[in-house]
Amino acid sequence: MTDEVKCIPYQKALKIVGNVIEEEHLHEKNRRILTVYDKQGNEICWYDAEEILAEVRQEGKMRESEDVKQAAVEVILRQIPEWAAEAALKKMESSDGPGLKCSCSD
Repeated sequence: MTDEVKCIPYQKALKIVGNVIEEEHLHEKNRRILTVYDKQGNEICWYDAEEILAEVRQEGKMRESEDVKQAAVEVILRQIPEWAAEAALKKMESSDGPGLKCSCSD
């Protein structure tokens, strides 16, 4: 058994992710999270805001605040785990018809 997390392809993430919202962590004061929602408003998963911003900084995308927000969303769209998007993917696959398979190819 491997601990490697399989991610959905970027193009599928674009189809299912409806919003990424910065929120306060429920149990840890002064900790921010980025919650990912599907297009129907259902929570998919969340990320530690500081970890995502560190990745954005590492990629050299820290400019204006709108650029930072967009860069953070781009980082997240490339890291959506299959297990987190499973329900949204099932809905998408049933509407797209048989033969559509999920695999990380990005």
